[in-house]
Amino acid sequence: MLEELKQMSFASEADEAAWWRSHEDELLDEFKRATAEGRVGIGTVAKRAALPSTTIRLDPEDIAKARVQAAGRGLRYQTYLKMIIHEALRNAESDRISASSEKAIST
Repeated sequence: MLEELKQMSFASEADEAAWWRSHEDELLDEFKRATAEGRVGIGTVAKRAALPSTTIRLDPEDIAKARVQAAGRGLRYQTYLKMIIHEALRNAESDRISASSEKAIST
C-alpha cells in the first residue's frame, strides 16, 4: 500500500479525501503492521513541532539572492538560509574559541 500511496495523484482535494475515507481500514492495518515491525517513528511533522521556530524580517533583495543561490544548489531558500546561519554561527564559535585560546596562551 505504501508504494501505491507514493504513486498517487488526485485531481482534487475532494478526490483525495474520498480515497483516504475509502481506505481507512487498510491504512489502519498498515499502521498496525508497521508498528509491530518497528517501522513507525517520529515523523517530519512531529520533528518540526519539537523544534523552536523564529521569525526574521529580511530585506526582499536578500531573499531574492537567497532564492537564486538556493535554486542553484537544488534547495528551498528557507533550508539554504538555515544552512547559512548554521555555518556562520559555527564559524563565529570557532573564532571565539580560537581567540580565547590564543589569549590564554599569551597570558
